[in-house]
Amino acid sequence: MTTTATRPQIQRRLFTVAEYMAMGEAGILHEDEHVELLAGEIIQMAAIGNRHLFCTDALTTLLVPPLVGRAIVRVQGSIQLDEYGMPEPDVVLLRPRPDYHAETATPEDVLLLIEVADSSLEYDYGPKSEFYAAAGIPEFWIANLRTGEVEARTDPVGTAYTTVRTFPADGAITPQAFPDVTLELREFMPPAIP
Repeated sequence: MTTTATRPQIQRRLFTVAEYMAMGEAGILHEDEHVELLAGEIIQMAAIGNRHLFCTDALTTLLVPPLVGRAIVRVQGSIQLDEYGMPEPDVVLLRPRPDYHAETATPEDVLLLIEVADSSLEYDYGPKSEFYAAAGIPEFWIANLRTGEVEARTDPVGTAYTTVRTFPADGAITPQAFPDVTLELREFMPPAIP
């Protein structure tokens, strides 16, 4: 008689935003670790290189002056998507609110979210885009450091954006929340690496 051993069911232990924050406060997650919480999983992000830093710095420099008093430009800070998601996008334009010191920014506060992508490109185009769409983020840009292009995704439905536009390296892009602000890609995108 042969017996078949049953395998125990393996389940992932998902973390809530509250648990994730408590780990940070307890020193379990170190400040120098580049991690974020998505779908209850702690994701180790790639190190940020010079081209990535250049793009993020240039976007900040270009966006802050025309948006003073109209939006908050948050750089590499967290937003809470839901109970299990707290990513740290590269740049986010938030609705002005006086209580961000006490309350976390949520999707309702986001006017535009920008991810600068090179090593994380496939992740940003895939799962991250799905998380942002599902949360109702109205506009999501992916600054593609490989091609020098920016892809703008708008009109989220379910886990997808129904409008996707690609802006070439010699083009210009405008946030839909601020039609009077136009950015030339050459001002913030480093040249593509051949």
